[in-house]
Amino acid sequence: MPRAAVPRYLGTDFYLGTDFQEASPGLRFTYYLPIWTERADQEREVKHLARRRSEEAKELHHILRENGMDAAIAHMHRRKSFPKLWEKNDFAASRTVWKNLSGLNKEDRRRIEALRERQDALAQSMGEGIFTAFATSTAPFTTGLGNEHPLENGFAFLWPHGLPYLPGSGVKGVLRRAAQELAQGLWGENGGWDDEPRHEITVNKKTLHLSDIELLFGKEPPPGDSNHFRGCLEFWDVYPQMDRLLVEIMTPHQKHYYQDGEPPHDCGQPNPIKFLTVPPGAAFTFHVVCDLHRLTRLARQLSEDGRWRKLLATAFEHAFQWLGFGAKTAVGYGVMVRDEQAERAAEERRRQAEEAARRQAMSPEEQQIDDLRRRYENEKAKGNLTANGQVSEQRLRLLEAALKWQDPKLRCQAGKLLQEIAKDLPWPRRRRNEANEQQQLLEDCP
Repeated sequence: MPRAAVPRYLGTDFYLGTDFQEASPGLRFTYYLPIWTERADQEREVKHLARRRSEEAKELHHILRENGMDAAIAHMHRRKSFPKLWEKNDFAASRTVWKNLSGLNKEDRRRIEALRERQDALAQSMGEGIFTAFATSTAPFTTGLGNEHPLENGFAFLWPHGLPYLPGSGVKGVLRRAAQELAQGLWGENGGWDDEPRHEITVNKKTLHLSDIELLFGKEPPPGDSNHFRGCLEFWDVYPQMDRLLVEIMTPHQKHYYQDGEPPHDCGQPNPIKFLTVPPGAAFTFHVVCDLHRLTRLARQLSEDGRWRKLLATAFEHAFQWLGFGAKTAVGYGVMVRDEQAERAAEERRRQAEEAARRQAMSPEEQQIDDLRRRYENEKAKGNLTANGQVSEQRLRLLEAALKWQDPKLRCQAGKLLQEIAKDLPWPRRRRNEANEQQQLLEDCP
């Protein structure tokens, strides 16, 4: 079996295993790729060829018997197709290698989830300066095919994790293109985008006239000019969430013309080429950060009422529907759709985080008042208020505790809430003692 171009002890390591399945997919695809011919592969090939029923096989069998394996291998080196030592073994690359490359182990999936959770936590801390879009791929996604690799096509992995990812620069390029198409009205609606240079900006004592697109995405200077403008948006890398990678095949039919310089004709031999992709159904989370302070200073109309967010939303919709992300989008790769379920889940997480932060800022007394108010409003909305229910019991506990508080403001807040609840509870008769104690709390109100 061909081996990877690594020290031999790595192939028998207890943690990595002989097929390196515990290594990341990036390592398996680059450094631990077992496609290189070793001496044992040559010997197996010689024995296999010597068993055939042909004149060439008889000659090879005679050399092997009379002169040994070294002479037989030297004889076979005259054949162009015979694998030489440490050359790529195409037979191995077409069989077991791709199967080993496509799998993701538990640690790979755990690292992808950890990277996404880290991004989500950072995004939640950025308040109004973050825009998040959720999508699910409906077609295979691939990127980094132009990277050099022994298997013809490369793939983009995030190092040192060795995991598939979409660089933020690629996201920025697709969205800029989407904004330009919308601004030009190529698809009817412009989504609010405009490519007119409406904003006057001074950079290095030179005045620039920028459009909304240039203000948000930046502007490259013309040749010979150093006055570039950095956009107000920052695009994060995207980590697709999936269970495994997928192997796709492209089949060029004119290799003799494109690579060998021969005249084009229809007699060329097709050359199937395999490459890695992220399968359909993978989840993508896009985060875009806006420098709100800078945007407000340069173009207040884009920051007011979150207009920049509305523009980004239309650009993402257009990119999902018409452009796609990654490589080979012209033939249908990288198509995505908006994931509304993920959006609702993210909104619920954001609401819970805000609620937790609000509760954390409260004192224990304020939390007790807040607990009763939330339960009271919830039970009232459902029509479940009863004289001896949970709201009534919790009200008595708050009344007993509030009478011991020293802060008059807190005593007043508790008294007003208790008075409001008392009007809605269906008591059979007025409870005089509780009413008197409640009145003691209301005396602290201004």
